[in-house]
Amino acid sequence: MTQFINSKDTLVTEALDGLLRLSGGRLARLDGYPHIKVVVRTDWDRSKVALVSGGGSGHEPAHAGFVGQGMLTAAVCGDVFASPSVDAVLAGILAVTGKAGCLLIVKNYTGDRLNFGLAAERARAFGLRVSMVIVDDDVALPDLPQPRGVAGTLFVHKIAGALAEAGADLDAVTAAAQRVIAGAVSFGMSLDTCTVPGAPKEARIDPGKAELGLGIHGEAGVEQVEFQGARDAMAMVAARLLPHLGPGEHVALLNNLGGATQLEMGVLAEELSRSALGDRVKWVVGPAPLMTSLDMHGFSLSLLPVGPDDVAALAAPVAPHAWPGLAELGSVAVRPLPDGLTPIRPMPSAHAGNRALIEACCGALIAAEADLNALDLKSGDGDTGSTLATAARALLAALDRLPLADPTQLYRAIGLELSQTMGGSSGVLLAIFFAAAGDASAGGKTWIGALQAGLDRVMQVGGARPGDRTMIDALAPALAALPQGLAAAAAAARSGAAETARMARARAGRAAYHAQGRLAGNADPGAEAVARLFEALAARG
Repeated sequence: MTQFINSKDTLVTEALDGLLRLSGGRLARLDGYPHIKVVVRTDWDRSKVALVSGGGSGHEPAHAGFVGQGMLTAAVCGDVFASPSVDAVLAGILAVTGKAGCLLIVKNYTGDRLNFGLAAERARAFGLRVSMVIVDDDVALPDLPQPRGVAGTLFVHKIAGALAEAGADLDAVTAAAQRVIAGAVSFGMSLDTCTVPGAPKEARIDPGKAELGLGIHGEAGVEQVEFQGARDAMAMVAARLLPHLGPGEHVALLNNLGGATQLEMGVLAEELSRSALGDRVKWVVGPAPLMTSLDMHGFSLSLLPVGPDDVAALAAPVAPHAWPGLAELGSVAVRPLPDGLTPIRPMPSAHAGNRALIEACCGALIAAEADLNALDLKSGDGDTGSTLATAARALLAALDRLPLADPTQLYRAIGLELSQTMGGSSGVLLAIFFAAAGDASAGGKTWIGALQAGLDRVMQVGGARPGDRTMIDALAPALAALPQGLAAAAAAARSGAAETARMARARAGRAAYHAQGRLAGNADPGAEAVARLFEALAARG
């Protein structure tokens, strides 16, 4: 896989230097690159307990991204997914530890335990007070004798960091860290494995599947399951975590494993509130990338039972920008629409013929959703079919409140419905189309004349004309042929849509951004939708 790196050998050091250049001087690194990669605070007060953590890189922003006031004093970074050396850990300890001592926060992996453990012994030989805690929050593999340390580690960084910043002694900071470790539990799910720089991607997870409980280094999870959407995914993760929860209120840490979009993480946050954990979780950290696994397309959920002191520590302000803060899981606030935007809806009325006509139109667009999306991928962003199908479904749901027996009000009501439910420029243009058709109908135009008036207004407002490679190339000839019947209109629409496939350049719409020649051979998806709509109506007779 192509990545924005120069070399896997310099990846970590160059990334750390990029972080340091943007830190405003609050962070520095120890000399000794590339073997010793240690990021330290420049404003550290050595009279306070120092917090040192780290491990393999590839989990950004952990660990260097959490160095700063209120969290870590130093982060010791290894190569991607590789523990740092004993000398690197020792260098970090010696650089920040004063008389108050140092707490090492270590994730439960053999390499980290050994290297941090030996460095702690050597630091003690220098006369330093050093404590070490092992984070083992992963509950995915119940039979594992040494559970892994994953995103729950961030709870330890934050709560211990707040205490150390406030001046607590080493024993108190260590005891708080151990208490947090005892209560924190985590579980993850992913749709894909991660891509390790310089290595081929492991295609372990089949399409349509998700893996439960995989590790932050791409280790295989406990099982693969059918993926059925965000709600089902969160429900499965919640079910795995529930047996491990004690009484009381909990904080959830919703962690992006690196490859999920902000939109996806927002949906997962909503599903967390609706899940079986919803009434157990009062606060949330995230959703955000906190303990990632390179580009893994997944998420993890960590839970911690908390009291007032823990909540205060988690909410305490910190310098690291990567910490998203603590938010209370509340309700969705809704305010009324401003005056003038609340629609005045006409009285609904029944008309079997118009109802059947709308149902046929909507059915044709819904049936064409996948084909139109695929066609749009060649000239746009791949959503034409979904946009039209979503509007069609909304229109079907609104049938019982539409004035079906009054053509003028029906055009206007359809335009209003589309303006509210259909996204993008297509929704606006179709809303204009039907609003203008309603005005024309009110002025005495026949239904064909009203539709033609709608098209005229769309061309006036939108600026597109026949030949510009848009839906108008099918709609204009179809309406012109409509006086000869639906079969003639369908044939004209199909001919117009086919003609767009021979146009090498679009002069309107998103396809206009494509280089000349790239569009040839593919019909415009809007024109194709018009052709299919008229063909479906002609087939009804």
